[in-house]
Amino acid sequence: MIRFIQVDDALPLRSAVLQKGKALELCVNPEDLRPDSFHLGLYDDENQLQCVLTVHKTNNPKLPHEGYRLRGMATAPEARRKGYAKELLGAAIDHIKSQLHGDYLWCIAREIAYPFYLDMGFEYISDEFEYKDAGKHKEMYIPFY
Repeated sequence: MIRFIQVDDALPLRSAVLQKGKALELCVNPEDLRPDSFHLGLYDDENQLQCVLTVHKTNNPKLPHEGYRLRGMATAPEARRKGYAKELLGAAIDHIKSQLHGDYLWCIAREIAYPFYLDMGFEYISDEFEYKDAGKHKEMYIPFY
């Protein structure tokens, strides 16, 4: 089941999957509490939160129109390869297109996730770069116009 969640619900997965076990308060992004942000979670049949993502209304300076940025997408290690991330990201995209009328969704993708985002219809909009201490990344986006 997919539902809107609070940022505090997303933090344990963000910490474990994306932030190498950092304290939860260090996994909060500055945009998390903005009124134009939303957080989605996918719960399994046992009502365990298995996948999370956050979206902020943030234009990419390389792109025209009204954009949203995907951040903090994480899937529990034991829940990978079950289609949860695809289902959750699909729900976020549907929400942006139908309710928020955004023109595109963009993200800064980790190297390991490039194939996932390409399969979802995203395109590269940057060369590869090192991002902080998290390895190789590229900016990617999916247009809705």
